[in-house]
Amino acid sequence: MKKRCVFFVACLLVAIATTARAQTSGVNNAELNGDYAFTFSGFTGSSGSAAIFAAVGRFTANGAGNVTNGVLDSNGGGGNSILSAQPFTGTYTIGSDHRGMLSLNIAGGTQTFAFIMMANGNAQFIGFDAAGRTGISGSGTIEKADRTAFSAARITGDYAFGMEGFNASGTRISFAGRFTSDGAGTLGSAVGDINAGGTFGPATFTSSTYALSDVANGRGTTSWSFVFNSTSFALNFVFYVVNSRKLLVLETDSIAGGFPLLNGAVVQQQTPAGGFSNASLNGTVVIYLTGRAVCTSGAASAPDVVIGSLVSPGAGSLTLTYDENCGGVISSFAFTGTDAVTPNGRVAMIIDGGPEVAYLTAPNQLIFIAAEPAAYFGPGNPQSASALTNGSFVGNYAGFSTDPVVPSVTTFTGQFSANGASPTGNLAGALDVNAAGGLTPGTAFAGTYSISSSPTNGRGTVTVTIPSGVNAIAYVISPTKVVMFPTNDANPSLWVFETSSSATPPPTATLTSLTLNPSNVVGGRSSSGTVTLSAPAPAGGVVVSLSSSNPAAAQVPSSASVTIPAAATSASFTITTSAVNSSTSVTISAALGGTTRTALLTVTPPPPGITSVTLNPSSVVGGLQTSTGTVTLSRPAPAGGVVVSLSSSNPAAAQVPSSGSVTVPAGAKSASFTVTTSIVLISTSAQVSASFNGTTRTATLTILL
Repeated sequence: MKKRCVFFVACLLVAIATTARAQTSGVNNAELNGDYAFTFSGFTGSSGSAAIFAAVGRFTANGAGNVTNGVLDSNGGGGNSILSAQPFTGTYTIGSDHRGMLSLNIAGGTQTFAFIMMANGNAQFIGFDAAGRTGISGSGTIEKADRTAFSAARITGDYAFGMEGFNASGTRISFAGRFTSDGAGTLGSAVGDINAGGTFGPATFTSSTYALSDVANGRGTTSWSFVFNSTSFALNFVFYVVNSRKLLVLETDSIAGGFPLLNGAVVQQQTPAGGFSNASLNGTVVIYLTGRAVCTSGAASAPDVVIGSLVSPGAGSLTLTYDENCGGVISSFAFTGTDAVTPNGRVAMIIDGGPEVAYLTAPNQLIFIAAEPAAYFGPGNPQSASALTNGSFVGNYAGFSTDPVVPSVTTFTGQFSANGASPTGNLAGALDVNAAGGLTPGTAFAGTYSISSSPTNGRGTVTVTIPSGVNAIAYVISPTKVVMFPTNDANPSLWVFETSSSATPPPTATLTSLTLNPSNVVGGRSSSGTVTLSAPAPAGGVVVSLSSSNPAAAQVPSSASVTIPAAATSASFTITTSAVNSSTSVTISAALGGTTRTALLTVTPPPPGITSVTLNPSSVVGGLQTSTGTVTLSRPAPAGGVVVSLSSSNPAAAQVPSSGSVTVPAGAKSASFTVTTSIVLISTSAQVSASFNGTTRTATLTILL
């Protein structure tokens, strides 16, 4: 898989919406109940000095918010990262939409995680410590554990494994392979392949053993000796049993020299009778891979994510169509190639002239390891054989980000609903986000999507409207699983959406308020109304009905409604008004689901204008006579009266009142005032002016000798 970056999409970090829905209730605590194993990978420390970190462990949840019998092992580059069989306790709470918060008391400190429950009873979780990336960041999985499998004898048969991580110098390393366990501590017929920052080749095993000494917790250890790139290695791991078909594995060697920090999983192979063959890779497999690469010349290494369709007819040939985001550089490719499947499930591929390897865990299900310097690694899941469109992505989903390979990757978990509408589907939900800028619980999310069965079955695009400016490429694996990556994020991760728990529906949004701003307007001007819900609107949005008690004076929109978009809690609309002769009160109403909210809008006539100013008499003897001025309004003065400003163009000869004004009383249309005069040596004149509300009227007074 050779990268050919053809154009650059500008870096845009995921924005965090201001509309939030906190996760505070514990109404679904019973969803987390029983024994669980977990694995986690990411970083620890502060944003400026983050170190690699990974952990595996197990705990018991009592279904009422308490975690007991916890044991974990961790490893990493930080000073306090190495723990062995460390006991812990904790608490948790799960809300009505299946989003939860988990607080663990580990080695005298407290670590916080956000998680989302899935339909299969498992959960996905992310670090949710203090803002600014202080503490633990990363992602992982919590899986229901089968206590009856806590026995070395139950670990029997063929297994494939896949692990990824980094060494002390930051080189990305991926490691995949398979072995056969005899149930008595020996792992035979082991083969594997390693990519250490582009140094790619086989791991030739010399010996491999395991032991499950802590039966109470399903905790065991395994040691692998092999030769890679002409160098001998002896790696040690701790594992926790999920069930007889799956183990969660973490390397425990000190991260120094060439030793990496690796973690991942061991999965039992469903080996067909007679072994795997080319016929075991027959159909479409959706691969979704994570790597780290230098994406543009001179830049630092960045996350590199790939999602694509690997199609094989089961006869040794294949085609690969995929999309890639390498540090914000978006590319799409299509290649042909060959594949050869050995009986132990190893798949040797040549794609675009280069080698790639996968290990089958079942027909059409695999662990993929690439040869490029990015050290791509990830699963391949069989795609549904039917045509996949918008209608294949419908229902409730648990969404989460996976495999952060740099500390700046944004991680999230959340609950989403997809309505499957065509040609454009609606996606809405609430998510808990850990971004470089801080933690945001209950962030509202909304978007649209379009999935097509042609030319690439199940491929589509997503446009995120809340938070705005985020887009994604999606591949539908089946109606229960969809994978995506963002196209305008320079630090991308893979986004996985799997069918979520549906024990209780998300809260129903009800209409809580209607507000107007302003609530008093002059007829002919407009006001803005805002309707608010008790919870984010579901997929498709919510339509709120509107009405006016006096449409002659105030009018709601012609549709008589306003739509609150999916995942939003409010929306605004414009109220237009008409001219009125007197102050008029209008009741604006909003209705939703039997609930009506009202607000009062006062529509007032415009202030009166001045129609004239007159003087009587208009000619007087200076110093001996006065004149009476009268101002007249276009309509009666409103409450409080109207103050009209007065002035004289020749105050030496004619003077208006010292106040410089006259008041027209409320309800009256006119008022009078006195113009006094002075003795003049020659006859002259003065312009007496009256002004109000932008209107000025004048009259001429003659002053005689």
